[in-house]
Amino acid sequence: MTAIHVSIPVRLLEDFDETLTFSQSRSAKIAALLRSHLENGAAPTVTMMSTRQLMAALTSREDVDDTMKVLLLQILTKTP
Repeated sequence: MTAIHVSIPVRLLEDFDETLTFSQSRSAKIAALLRSHLENGAAPTVTMMSTRQLMAALTSREDVDDTMKVLLLQILTKTP
């Protein structure tokens, strides 16, 4: 094992701690979550995606109307 230091919002830590039972440790739970994420190849969350990735994802959704798709595609095809 190796020790690491991470900074997270206080409220996030409080919410995380509420998910733990008395006998569970933060370290073990975080290690399990990381292992699961790596093994399952979890898809990126909205907060991890760039604006361009989000716009591309929206164009592939069936519930986005055609006008919105055209606008998104026009923006996506522009070179920055």
